[in-house]
Amino acid sequence: MAALHHYLSIADLERAARRRMPACVRGYVCGGTEDGVSLQESLQAFSRLGFVPRGLRHVAQRSTATSLWGQTYSLPMGFAPTGFAAIVMKDCDAALAKVAQAQALPFIISGASTVPLEQLQSVHGQRCWYQAYLPGNMARILPLLQRLERAQVPVLVITIDTCVGANRENLQRLRFTVPFRPSWRLLLDGLCHPRWSCDVFLRTVLSQGVPRFANLAHEAGPAITADPPNGFRGERDQLDWDCIDQIRAAWKGKLVLKGVMHPDDARQAVAHGADAVIVSTHGGRQLDACISPLQALPEIRQAVPAGYPVFIDGGFRRGSDVLKAMALGADLVFTGRPQLFGAAVAGEAGIAHAVQLFRQELMTNLALLGVNRPQELTPDWLRVQGDFSLRQGQSSSQR
Repeated sequence: MAALHHYLSIADLERAARRRMPACVRGYVCGGTEDGVSLQESLQAFSRLGFVPRGLRHVAQRSTATSLWGQTYSLPMGFAPTGFAAIVMKDCDAALAKVAQAQALPFIISGASTVPLEQLQSVHGQRCWYQAYLPGNMARILPLLQRLERAQVPVLVITIDTCVGANRENLQRLRFTVPFRPSWRLLLDGLCHPRWSCDVFLRTVLSQGVPRFANLAHEAGPAITADPPNGFRGERDQLDWDCIDQIRAAWKGKLVLKGVMHPDDARQAVAHGADAVIVSTHGGRQLDACISPLQALPEIRQAVPAGYPVFIDGGFRRGSDVLKAMALGADLVFTGRPQLFGAAVAGEAGIAHAVQLFRQELMTNLALLGVNRPQELTPDWLRVQGDFSLRQGQSSSQR
């Protein structure tokens, strides 16, 4: 960790990662869609809320542990699904699973990942969750569910906000596509970043060839340079609540819907048998001009029954961000980009360092807030920044 002690925050890791990644990779990992409004909202929303700390509280017994569905995690946090992570680090999905296991965190395998989920399950002893990009076609869904059941995946996360591909203008300008299409511009970009070219591109290609879409369907898909048999987004625009009912009937494990932003969708999720929801705008990478997940969280918390698990992702860079979400009713916070920044900087050790930064900040901020556990926080610990209400009283000249 000696080489990482200079990175004091996730922002430090991000700055270093941006320098080390080629422009196309940086654009994919860091960018949003269209004008980037959703992405910026998710980041800026935290600054609009301020804490109201309490003093003289006994905080020597602080703990960040949290329990969910019979499993205890060391933090109220987990790794969100991050597709195409192989462009950041060789076998990045396996490194994420390994760190999550070592740190006792939930890890969600992305349907767009390149390491077979069965291999990731063997790395993560607590069993990984799996995030699916599903078509509205049960004939294609059922074989995938059977594969997940054979692999003993305990939680199925269905992403509901990717019915069509988003308008990612930044990637179009960089000539970067998914599936990946090589070009002279991308080659030149790689040559200008020799560390990435050697550590990621060459090591991957020389050891295993071009990575494959390993987990999109019931069997391994094609190389990331080719379209899957039914297209990358084929029939996703047909996925609806009727499909959720059929999946619920066929799937024995926990079912989570990711991308819930409207309280009515949260109510529907409960009614259709989902075990939890994730409040999310897909990292600002789908519909632009959305409100932030943090802003949507209180209404969704109120829309579901007491004790119903509500998770959130999007824009979390500090332990204080996590605690603000917990105060507004989140049970778990998922992060995506922070661990990818760590992976780009220092591989597996960088991922672990990103987790440690969150852990340290959470423990410090709990003490300064005057609580021992994140679950003690309520909206009473928060105020909207700049919303001043001055009490009427004596003027300074009368005091």
